[in-house]
Amino acid sequence: MLNESRIKLMTKMAAYEAGEGKKSMAIGTYFRGDYIAKEIIKSILYGTAAFGIMLTVYLAYHFEEFLIQLYDWDYLKSFGLGVLKQYLILVVIYAVITYIVYVFRYRAARRSLRTYYNNLRRLSSMYRAEAKEQEE
Repeated sequence: MLNESRIKLMTKMAAYEAGEGKKSMAIGTYFRGDYIAKEIIKSILYGTAAFGIMLTVYLAYHFEEFLIQLYDWDYLKSFGLGVLKQYLILVVIYAVITYIVYVFRYRAARRSLRTYYNNLRRLSSMYRAEAKEQEE
C-alpha cells in the first residue's frame, strides 16, 4: 500500500540529495576546524598565486625603472619590504574573509544536514509503524 506522506518525504529528500545535499554532505564529512583550515590554506595558496601574478605584471610594467635601480641596495631593500608587507596584508585580509565565509557555510550545511537526518528518522519511523501494522 502506498503511503502518500512517506512518498512526499522521500521525494523531498531525493531532491535535497540531488541538489544542495551534495555540497552539504561533502562539508558534513569534515570537523568544523578541519574544514575551515582546509579552506583557509586553499585561499592562502590562491592568494599567493594572485599576488605573484600581480607582482609579475607590476614588474613587467615598471621593468626599465626596476633595472635602473637594481643595484641600489636601499631601493631593493625598501622594495622587498614593501612587497612583503603588501603580501602579508593581502594574505591576512584574505584569510579573515575566508574564515568568516566558511564558518557561515559550515553552519548552514550542518543545519541543512540536521534537517535531512531528522527526515530520515521520520521516514524510518514511518516504515517501522507500517511494518508493525502489517504484523498485526
